[in-house]
Amino acid sequence: MRHLVWFRTDLRVADNPALYEAAADGAEVEAVYIDCPGQWRCHGNSSIQRDFMSRNLQVLNEQLAQLGIPLTVLTVDTFAEVPAVLASWLTTHTFDALYANRELGIDERRRDKAVQQTLLVPCRVYNGDCVVDHGSLTTRSGDMYKVFTPFAKSWLASLRASGYRLLPVPEALGEPLSCEPLSLSGERVSSEAWSAGEAAAAQRLTQFCRLSLRDYGELRDFPAEDGTSSLSPYLALGILSPNQCLAAIEAELEQLPFSRGEPGFVWLNELIWREFYRHLLVAFPRLSMERAFKPETEALQWSQDDEGFRAWREGQTGYPIVDAAMRCLKQTGWMHNRLRMIVASFLTKDLHIDWRRGEAWFMSRLIDGELAANNGGWQWAAGTGADAAPYFRVFNPTTQGERFDADGDFIRRWLPELAEVPTRVIHAPHDWLDNHVPGHGYPKPIVDHKRARLHAIAMFDALKDREAV
Repeated sequence: MRHLVWFRTDLRVADNPALYEAAADGAEVEAVYIDCPGQWRCHGNSSIQRDFMSRNLQVLNEQLAQLGIPLTVLTVDTFAEVPAVLASWLTTHTFDALYANRELGIDERRRDKAVQQTLLVPCRVYNGDCVVDHGSLTTRSGDMYKVFTPFAKSWLASLRASGYRLLPVPEALGEPLSCEPLSLSGERVSSEAWSAGEAAAAQRLTQFCRLSLRDYGELRDFPAEDGTSSLSPYLALGILSPNQCLAAIEAELEQLPFSRGEPGFVWLNELIWREFYRHLLVAFPRLSMERAFKPETEALQWSQDDEGFRAWREGQTGYPIVDAAMRCLKQTGWMHNRLRMIVASFLTKDLHIDWRRGEAWFMSRLIDGELAANNGGWQWAAGTGADAAPYFRVFNPTTQGERFDADGDFIRRWLPELAEVPTRVIHAPHDWLDNHVPGHGYPKPIVDHKRARLHAIAMFDALKDREAV
């Protein structure tokens, strides 16, 4: 028997169900990755993530070669070409079955359906992306959960009852192979600040659990501190699995936390949020189509303020914590989670600009960009999503800076024009700058927060009035 494993966003050999099952019965195994640069551009993914993908593909290539499994990269432009190319490859090389791990976006699901309809051999698809399989958790009435808290309760009950399955690396199927270097074509931005490969991801995971897991709840909101895991780029491309995260938690704490107050639970809860957004993506395909989770919010009258969007995008809003966050994103391809909430609230609730524009900008810049979490986070901040922040909850960007970067260390790191500003005025530096640094160039606030907040609330109130008519 000859089996072909189709790698996608699951670039690992450990805890990889498709690879494990393909190799389980002693079959001859080969692997393929299908690069779709046109689809990458269509989805708006970032150049830095493409570079990270390319580097991790090379590591995967070397790992598979050690297992006696050759990896081939095929290139087409878009998903529409994948079924024919894959069918031809399977036929030409006489494979008996195709193995893959499920992807959740609507374009990916349509592609996979077309592949299954085209192939003349079995196509076996597995869950390699979630601890609890997509769609398996439902309410008593059989509906998908739309609110996080009951979903999390059900998720934890499932984990307690069934545990999780961590699959080993398959045994070598032959002598190690030589392998040629792999590289994806197209525009790339260096991702060298992030080490590539499973070993790097595992090392980062172990270090986080040892040093920060217990204190994560106290440290996670402060961007100047190294208090988060920084594992999202590895999870986004499947270099690391959520099961491996659970295993690391259990190894460090000797048991999994199942309730608030237990060490490690706050970080576990973030993993549950990740799965919640993935379950929603499967249950509500419109989330993959630039549609709001709450259909009634499609009637919101968003501003078309292109100049305001440019100022937000470039970190020139006059609100230091917002500007520091946006410049960090532009220069590094990554942003701290607390800052993601702050800048998303600012764009949607202070500038009243459509969340979709912010979602797309993030996707085009993030090294950890992936649809479920990015869409879920933006719709949460905008008040249009599942279990979203109440529409009247509007982050005050100045207060957020004072709370989570009190001394201004993060702000000074990314806004050199504020390097000499005293801490007592770092979050509202404009008068001090005018008096002490002529020609400083830092902009005045582009919007008055108090008035903007009232307008944001009025936008949603008008929506409620419209529904009541």
